[in-house]
Amino acid sequence: MKNVKTNVMRILEKEKIPYRRCEYAHGKEAVDGVTVAKLLSQDPETVFKTLVTTNGKQEYFVFVIPVEKELDLKKAAKAVGAKSVEMIHVKDINIITGYIRGGCSPLGMKKQYKTVFHESAKDQKEIAVSAGKIGYQIITAPDNLISLTGGIYCDICKGEKA
Repeated sequence: MKNVKTNVMRILEKEKIPYRRCEYAHGKEAVDGVTVAKLLSQDPETVFKTLVTTNGKQEYFVFVIPVEKELDLKKAAKAVGAKSVEMIHVKDINIITGYIRGGCSPLGMKKQYKTVFHESAKDQKEIAVSAGKIGYQIITAPDNLISLTGGIYCDICKGEKA
């Protein structure tokens, strides 16, 4: 096992924020978040995926939600004060964030965008998010991620109270 250190890990260490790193076996392509949770033997409610949206006006927003959930675009737009938001195209992920699909982390993007974590994160002692590279996750307290991203907690998933 190579001792890979990602920019996300470097940011956490620089800020003296405790975290655990996890690795999972993978091919060249990204796997879905539920599979990542299984590979890490983690509860899917504690493994979060990072989604990037736009309001179509060159403004971008980051949403971090449990891997089993689906982003509600109306709730997401309301959370960031936008009229509407839509997912960015997969081909634009690297240009906008510096990451690739399946390795997108809320930490260490090219720019710090307005970031919203699903409210269930605050009920967890720790959550896992991508470490910025396919096959690597970091686990830390959600408040650590909120602090580093300037994020907020909000109800942003489908199938929940409005």
